[in-house]
Amino acid sequence: MLSSGDLDELRQAVLRSWRDSPTRFTEDTQAERDLLRGAYRDRVFVELAQNAADAAALAGRPGRLRVSVVDGELRVANTGVPLDRRGVAALASLRASGKPPSDQALVGRFGVGFAAVLAVTAEPRVVSRTGGVAFSERRTRRAWDAPEVPVLRLPWPLPEDEPPLPEGFDTEVRLPLRDDPGPLLEQVAAEVADVLLVLPWLAEVEVGQRRWTRRTEGGTADTSDEVVLTLPGERRARWLTHHGEGCVWALPLADDGAPRPLPGDPGDVLHAPTPTDERLSLPARLLTTAVPLEPSRRRVLASAGTPEVTRALDAAAAAYPGLVRALPPRHRLALVPRPHFPLSDVDAVLRERVTGRLADAEWVPSAEGGSLPGRRARVLDLAAARLVELVAELVPDLAAAPLCGRDAARTAAVAGARPLGVAELAEALTGVERPPSWWHAVYTELHAAVERSEVDPDELGALPVPLTDGRTVPGARGALLLDDAEGAVSAVSAVSAVSAVSATSAVAELAIPGLHVVHPDAAHPLLHRLGARRAGPADLLAAPPVAAAVDRSVDDALAGLDVEPLAEAVLSWLSSAPGLPEPERVTLGALALPSVHGPRRADELVLPDAAILPVLDPDAVGDDAPLDVLARDLAQRWDRDTLVRAGVRDTFPVSHATTDESEPAVADLDLVADDAWPAALRLLASEPATWRVLSAPDGRLRDWLAAHALLAGRSPGQWRLASARAAAGLFDPVPDVGLGDDLLVAAGVRTGVVGLAVRDADDAALVCARLGDPDRTVPPGVVLRAHGALSGLPPDDVEPPARVRTLAGAVCDAADAVVLDAPWLLGVWPADRLVAAAEFADAAALADVLDLRLASDETTVRPDDDGEFAAWAELPAIVEVADLLGADLPDGGVLVHDELTVGGVAVPWWHDGEFGTAHASDSPDGLARAFAWEAGRWTERVVVERLLDDPGPRTVLG
Repeated sequence: MLSSGDLDELRQAVLRSWRDSPTRFTEDTQAERDLLRGAYRDRVFVELAQNAADAAALAGRPGRLRVSVVDGELRVANTGVPLDRRGVAALASLRASGKPPSDQALVGRFGVGFAAVLAVTAEPRVVSRTGGVAFSERRTRRAWDAPEVPVLRLPWPLPEDEPPLPEGFDTEVRLPLRDDPGPLLEQVAAEVADVLLVLPWLAEVEVGQRRWTRRTEGGTADTSDEVVLTLPGERRARWLTHHGEGCVWALPLADDGAPRPLPGDPGDVLHAPTPTDERLSLPARLLTTAVPLEPSRRRVLASAGTPEVTRALDAAAAAYPGLVRALPPRHRLALVPRPHFPLSDVDAVLRERVTGRLADAEWVPSAEGGSLPGRRARVLDLAAARLVELVAELVPDLAAAPLCGRDAARTAAVAGARPLGVAELAEALTGVERPPSWWHAVYTELHAAVERSEVDPDELGALPVPLTDGRTVPGARGALLLDDAEGAVSAVSAVSAVSAVSATSAVAELAIPGLHVVHPDAAHPLLHRLGARRAGPADLLAAPPVAAAVDRSVDDALAGLDVEPLAEAVLSWLSSAPGLPEPERVTLGALALPSVHGPRRADELVLPDAAILPVLDPDAVGDDAPLDVLARDLAQRWDRDTLVRAGVRDTFPVSHATTDESEPAVADLDLVADDAWPAALRLLASEPATWRVLSAPDGRLRDWLAAHALLAGRSPGQWRLASARAAAGLFDPVPDVGLGDDLLVAAGVRTGVVGLAVRDADDAALVCARLGDPDRTVPPGVVLRAHGALSGLPPDDVEPPARVRTLAGAVCDAADAVVLDAPWLLGVWPADRLVAAAEFADAAALADVLDLRLASDETTVRPDDDGEFAAWAELPAIVEVADLLGADLPDGGVLVHDELTVGGVAVPWWHDGEFGTAHASDSPDGLARAFAWEAGRWTERVVVERLLDDPGPRTVLG
């Protein structure tokens, strides 16, 4: 029991020390001021709760604490060991604690921390079952006269009228308040939950009518516990704790047990075990009694790098993996520190040691069971838990699901774990033997990741793919995905209804090198996205390995290999793919098929009853001939359309591959018998495909037929239609060969001269020969038009003729002829030496083609006299004619002659090319021609002449 004598003895001892050492009073005053204003500001409740927890610990029973306001006093009552003489001495010492030195479980029993009460009162009292003690600024001032005195140095007896302790409590601290107690009570309420977590010996706290409780579930003092705090309103807060050497790690938990890591920013603080000012960024709270602190208990002693602090932080870091292991595996990454700048020196040291411990300790759940150290673990960087399960046995040290995904990989990397990317995963799966259904499951997970944009498909280029032949190949590119099992299996069995499994077997039995067909149990949309191609019948036909097998099939057959399965496969796929592209996209003509003489390419065979057979030359079909007849048994087993699409002939095939314009776009025309061309032409016209080519605007086939086909012993280009009188004289009417005019024209029979008579060099030679034939009578107009057509050819394409047709209608030697290139020259050159086209503009080109001279180049004569100049505008008759025709008068004028002679020959008009001067005889004929030429109205020269004879509207209109 505390007595008044004990208190008086303590008080007198302090007063003697002040009297004996004048500076001691100043030191005590300053120390109390520093504690109040610095280290213990705002820590009233924490310090009193700490004392209450120690009292409960000393009593060996969980303690209760009650905070209330009575008669303007803050009263804090607790259970446990009551105040004793040593405790009073500690309260009055300002520098000592009443905690037994050997008891490491205590936080501090009535020591310097009690100075925190001075922030709210100057007259604190402690009432206990063993007595009590009071401190008073007022009474101390009476005992020691000074402007400022240390309140807690002189203990005083309690007043005689001190109210008794509340029932059920052992000690109560009573603080008469200077200010309104409301804000202080709210501050206390805000600190209760943290205080209960920090002080395990406190089980219950009441603040006014509000109540908090603490309950520990599971574990013992050296294992992990789950602490449940019950808050006012029956709310609960859960914490996972793990005990280490001199420390406790605590992690907030959600109601379902999931962790709620502390935020890295602004972070938490080091609790030692009460809050310090040392900021931490770790996901869990560190409570330690081992870290040495300054007397203020705000900062670590000296620095974070001192040996004592480092040892304590090492011990805390060593315990951290235990807290991590206490969590369910799916939540453990929540406790890996996130990348963050340290918030303090202590934080930097602690983070470094924690991450080091996580790298070395076993805590990462392994996909194969057990745990892995952080630095050994591999974390799949896809959020694909099922994929982790599928590949667990194949990837050493793989972290278990659901520890996967990019966030998980980045987080685990802090503890030394390495991410496992999909490219590396694909490499790890190379050579793995698993059922196709297992691969399908893998593809499903990877496809989902691609759809979520977690994976670039390019990273999966080497992903293994199981095939129907039992092999597994790297990469989907070039593989085929069967999407028509019926068509695939009929390739070998020719059966129309079969299962997908037998379809797979059928394709595999073809044994085509390089034909990679994906096993149907592994077929997946991901493979198509990675380059595998849909393998319907058309796709199988277009597959390069199939095309290569087709291309060498004849050589294989001649070498004794059995190519019948390939032939049956190709024909079956053709029959199942009516929409197959045209042959230029799928080359099947090389397929080996049986003929009556042995294996031949399909495009070298004709059907036994082919429509083309009757028109072919007998030497064109046979063993050593260009074509042979398909074996009848094969022709009977497959429909006509399928065989034709494989390249077998029924009629003339259209060739889409030829690019030589001199070759026809229809094959086999060179094999037609000479006397069978009418029938061959009718066959070409009867088929839509060949008729389209025959009637094409480019006339390519028509031109070939015109030169190479035979009608009545001549090529079609040597005949004309009976109605084509514009070509009369040059070409004879075609005899009756049983063909209509449309088909005759399509075959190259001529309809006229312009645009048709002279198509090429051979045609030009024919026309020149006909024009130079003196036994032929060619109308003058045909001659002019034929010369005009010849002028449009390149000179190098035409062999100059020896004889030419003149304006006189007769034939003369080319050496004696000239080409008429100007109309006035008609007056001085004889008609039987002039060669002319219908247009003077064609004269120069015609001369080049026929290798003749121009008449103008050979004319050296000029008008015999100068004549009399007259401007066009000064000739009234010409002015009137120009008005009637709506023509502009030419510039300049004309030299008028009473009688115009050139070289002694009378001519109506002339044009002097050297000087550009027109000459005209004084006559309507001469003036009309000169005016029409100069005015650019040459075609109206006859009208001009008539108007000069009879000017007036009647002549124009009549």
